[in-house]
Amino acid sequence: MPPAGYCCPIRQELFGGWRIISLEVNPLPIPATKKNLPPSGSLRDEILGLVLIALAVFCLASLVSSDLAIPPPGGRAFGAAGRFTVSLLQAVAGRVDYGIPLLLAFRGWQLVRDRCRGPLSRAGWGIILAYLGLLVAANLSLVAGSGFVAALKTGISGQGGGLIGAGLAWLLNAALGLPGSYIVLVTVFLASFVLVTQIPLRNLGQVIAVQLSRLFRAVHSGLISFLFIEEEDEKAGGAEPSGEGNPKAEDPEGRARTGAAKASRDHGAEIRTSPAPGHRTHEPEEAVDRTFLEAVTPEDGAEERPEVTADGGGFVLPPISLLPRPHGRDNNSPREDNDRARLLEETLDSFGVKVEVTNVSHGPTVTRYEVHPAPGVKVSRIVSLADDIALSLAAPGVRIEAPIPGKAALGIEVPNHHIAPVHFREVLECPEFQRSRSKLTIALGKDIAGTPVIADLSRMPHLLIAGATGSGKSVCLNALICSMLFKGTPGELRFLLIDPKRVELAHFNHIPHLLTPVITDPKKAAVGLRWMVTEMENRYQLFATAGARDIASYNRARLRDQSQSTPSLPLYVIVIDELADLMMVSPVEIEESICRLAQMARAAGIHLVVATQRPSVDVITGLIKANIPSRVAFAVSSQVDSRTILDMAGAEKLLGRGDMLFLPVGAPKPVRLQGVYVADSEVEKVVGFLRTQKQPEYVAGITQGEIPAREEGSDDELLPEAVRIFLESGQASISLLQRRLRIGYARAARLVDLMESRGIVGAYEGSKARSLLIDWDDYHRLFGNF
Repeated sequence: MPPAGYCCPIRQELFGGWRIISLEVNPLPIPATKKNLPPSGSLRDEILGLVLIALAVFCLASLVSSDLAIPPPGGRAFGAAGRFTVSLLQAVAGRVDYGIPLLLAFRGWQLVRDRCRGPLSRAGWGIILAYLGLLVAANLSLVAGSGFVAALKTGISGQGGGLIGAGLAWLLNAALGLPGSYIVLVTVFLASFVLVTQIPLRNLGQVIAVQLSRLFRAVHSGLISFLFIEEEDEKAGGAEPSGEGNPKAEDPEGRARTGAAKASRDHGAEIRTSPAPGHRTHEPEEAVDRTFLEAVTPEDGAEERPEVTADGGGFVLPPISLLPRPHGRDNNSPREDNDRARLLEETLDSFGVKVEVTNVSHGPTVTRYEVHPAPGVKVSRIVSLADDIALSLAAPGVRIEAPIPGKAALGIEVPNHHIAPVHFREVLECPEFQRSRSKLTIALGKDIAGTPVIADLSRMPHLLIAGATGSGKSVCLNALICSMLFKGTPGELRFLLIDPKRVELAHFNHIPHLLTPVITDPKKAAVGLRWMVTEMENRYQLFATAGARDIASYNRARLRDQSQSTPSLPLYVIVIDELADLMMVSPVEIEESICRLAQMARAAGIHLVVATQRPSVDVITGLIKANIPSRVAFAVSSQVDSRTILDMAGAEKLLGRGDMLFLPVGAPKPVRLQGVYVADSEVEKVVGFLRTQKQPEYVAGITQGEIPAREEGSDDELLPEAVRIFLESGQASISLLQRRLRIGYARAARLVDLMESRGIVGAYEGSKARSLLIDWDDYHRLFGNF
C-alpha cells in the first residue's frame, strides 16, 4: 500500500492481446538536494555573460594598447592572441572597431543581470542598428565610384567601417545612390533612437523642450547662487542667533523687524523672476477650467524669504523655509510601465478586445494607461473588464475613465506598488502658487501626471469634502488652512473654525487669524453660523451704500478714498470639520445657515469649507449639495456614497491615504489627485511662527445667544415636564409622553417636534427612539428649577 501523500492513478494498456494494468506512483514534490538538482540554465547564462564580459575586456585592452603604441614589454602583454584580435577587429569594423567589445560587454551584462538567454530587447536591437548605420556612414564616401572588390579591399585594410561597413555601403550606393543612402541612414538612426529611448517621435519636440528648460533652470539657479552667495553670507553673518540655540535655524521675524522694507523688496524680486524664460506651464489633461484650477511644473530650487505685507502692520507671512525639504526618490520605473502596458494589451486581446496603449502617465499613487480601442470596439466592453484587468495585473483594483475628457482614448488607472507622498513644501514652491495674488490660494496635491495642482477658493466659491474615516479629510483641511495662512495676514483673512470632534482643528487655536476660538459645541456652532449670516447681510448693506458690487470693488474704493479711515473688509473662511454632528443637534438651523451663506456669501467675501465622514442624504442634503458645486471625494465604502458626493460613481474605487477626486464647479468630470501630506510638526511650525507675531483679536458675541424656537405662538406648558420625563427615562418617544402625561397623539407629537426644533432631541430615525441631546445641566439652564 503506498504511503500517505502519494497519488496512484491506474493505467491500462494492451500488449499482445494481454491487458496489462500498471500502477503509477507520483510522489509529492520533494525538496531539491544536491543529488536531484537539475542543471540550471540560468547559471549557464550567467557564466556565458561573464565569458562575454571577459572577452570584451580583452578586446578593448588589446585595441587600446595597439592604438597607444605601447613599447615592449607592455606592448606584448597580450601576445599573439592580442595582435590577432586587433587585426580581426580592424578588418571587420575598421576605425569603429571599439564598438564590438562594447556590444559584447552590453550583452554579457544583460545575461549576468537577467540570467535569461532570450531574444534581445528593443534597446539591444536599437543599439545594434545604430552601430551598423555608423559602420555604413564611415564608408559611404570611400566606396563612392569604386567596384565591389575594391570596396572590400578598402574595408579589409581597416579604413572607414571595415569589411561590414564597406560591403553594406557599396550595396546602398549601387542601389540608391549617395543621396538615397544618406536618407536611409537618417531613417536608421531615428529608428534606433526610438527603440533605445522608447520615446515616440511625436513627443520628441516636447521632451527636448522640457530637458532644455530643466538645463536652463539649473544653469540659472547655479548662476544666481554663485553671484549672490557672498551677499547671502553677509546677511547670514549679521543675523542674530536663534533663541532656541540651533545654529541652523533662521529668525525670519527678527530679520523682518530689522529691515522690513528691504525684505519685502527682496521677496518680491525673487518671486517674480523665479520662472525661467521660456518656461511653459503644463495644462491639465482633463477638461478643467483654468480660472479655478492650475496645473504647473515645480520650480527647481525655489526659495522664499519672509514677506512683509504693506497693509498688514508689519506682519510677516510664514516663509516656506519653515517646512522641511522633501526627501525620497521617484519610484517611477519605465521598464515596469512598459511591461504592464504590454500585459494590458495582451489581457484585453485575450477577451477579443483589440486596443493600443498610446501613452503612460505615472503619478504618485496610480499610473494611467491611455488606451485607444480599435475601430468597432465598444467602450462598455472595456469598462466591463475592469475586474479581469485587475486580476491580470495583480492590482487591488483598477478605475477606468471612459473616455478621458478632451482625448480620443480611455484611461485605465492602476495603483502603483509604492505610493509616493506629496510633500507640502513641494507644492508650495511651484511658480503658480508663488505668483498667485489670491489670499485664498490652496494647495491640493498632484495629478496623475505628477504635476502640482493648486486652486483658488474664491472661484469655487465653496467646497464640500467627504469621505470615509481615515481617508485623508483632516489632512486635507490642514493643508487648505495652512495654504491660506501662507498668503493672507490677519487684516486680510479671518477664519471661523468649527470642530465638533474637538481634536482635529485644536492646533490652530490662538493664531491671530481667528475670529473666535475654535468652536467645539454644536449648539454654539449654529449660533456662530447665524452670526455669519447677519455679518453677510450687514456687508451687503455697506456695499449698497458705497455703490459696490462685491468685496473687491468695495475695498478698492476704500483705498482710493483717502478721507475714509475705515479699514478694508477681510475675507472670511468658515471651516466645518464634521457636518454630521451639527446636523444631529440643529439640523434645521444648520441647513438654513449653510444654504443662505452658500447662495449669497461669495460677493460678501465669505466662503465655506464643509467636511463630513458620513456622506449620506440626511447629512449632505439636497439643498446643501445644490449650493456647494465644488466637491472633493475621498475613498468611500459604496457607490451610493460616491453618488451622494459627486453625483457619479468612482470614489468607491479610490485607495485611501489622500487619494481623492476633485470636482470643481463647471467641470464635466472629476480630476484624480493625490492630496498633499502635512505632518503635525509642520502645522505646529507654521502656527508657532504666527503666534509669536500677534495676539488674536476675537470678535465678541459670535457664539453668544440661543437658537430660536421655530414654533409660532407660545410654548406648551407641558414642555418642561415632557423634557424631564425623557431625561429620567433615558429615551424619547411619542408613546412615552402619551402614557406618562395622559395626552393624545397630536399633542405628544407636537411636543416632540418642538423639542427637535430647539435641539433637545435628535431627528426621527424610523422605528428607533430619538436620541437625547441635552443633559440635566442644560435642562436647569433652559427651564430653571421646574
